[in-house]
Amino acid sequence: MLHLLALFLHCLPLASGDYDICKSWVTTDEGPTWEFYACQPKAMRLKDYVRVKVEPSGITCGDPPERFCSHENPYLCSNECDASNPDLAHPPRLMFDREEEGLATYWQSITWSRYPSPLEANITLSWNKSVELTDDVVMTFEYGRPTVMVLEKSLDNGRTWQPYQFYAEDCMEAFGMSARRARDMSSSSAHRVLCTEEYSRWAGSKKEKHVRFEVRDRFAIFAGPDLRNMDNLYTRLESAKGLKEFFTLTDLRMRLLRPALGGTYVQRENLYKYFYAISNIEVVGRCKCNLHANLCSVREGSLQCECEHNTTGPDCGRCKKNFRTRAWRAGSYLPLPHGSPNACAAAGSAFGSK
Repeated sequence: MLHLLALFLHCLPLASGDYDICKSWVTTDEGPTWEFYACQPKAMRLKDYVRVKVEPSGITCGDPPERFCSHENPYLCSNECDASNPDLAHPPRLMFDREEEGLATYWQSITWSRYPSPLEANITLSWNKSVELTDDVVMTFEYGRPTVMVLEKSLDNGRTWQPYQFYAEDCMEAFGMSARRARDMSSSSAHRVLCTEEYSRWAGSKKEKHVRFEVRDRFAIFAGPDLRNMDNLYTRLESAKGLKEFFTLTDLRMRLLRPALGGTYVQRENLYKYFYAISNIEVVGRCKCNLHANLCSVREGSLQCECEHNTTGPDCGRCKKNFRTRAWRAGSYLPLPHGSPNACAAAGSAFGSK
């Protein structure tokens, strides 16, 4: 029979469903040893560690300087973007800065002055590390939300891409898809890609600014509207094929395909009111450590797991040398409440199976 002994931070009581402790010092009939548990890092603001790339070159406004208008006052084009003037520039870093209350800073594209040539932009967020989303991705637009947009993700540091969610004021017209909402999906379809019209229709540039990728609505399918039944969510993440992988990525890419039109058609006589402007992109998640670490730190400019369970690698994806008596396995949330660590073991080791 095991008796838990206190030893530094590892002696803290285990909370059901938290998976925040990797091991505890215990005594057995054979003597003291470590007992391992499945564990994961806490969620954090991933935008603090992101690298951003805006394409194509020349899509950011200000070089050369350009005047622009708002939809509410399209003939008073008194605003100016000038990359050479810090007070008038709108570089990509302003999508991730910390803003004071009531003062929005934002990245801005050039205007649609070359209509009918498309005004398209790619915003790529890269972490050089596998991460798992734990809350909604929230993109905040100034001067109106895009009428057509695609959110994509990569699992291999941007080498290949797959659609994550489609956005349009008319999904059938833009993508040949019926409009759906994440909150209306079933448990068997929670990980499927959908098209939503919820964030693309004109509601005024100051009233509706947010575009979401709804993680919480998908979690709520399993954990309930208040996300109180996390045990059921963790169970389904293990048992439902493709569900855990759906929330995993190394990169996100926003493909902006058509700007806000002000609730009407393109007005050729005033193309300076059509552009993209993003003041914030909020991404909340955790490092993917395969349930072999509860800490994640920055090393050489990249996030890396602080691996436990005799594992190693950026994602704790392999066994340490001399701990390879069996094949590496990811940890598991099951059985509840502490999961299975599936620790790597040295020859003759007893605790590796715990």
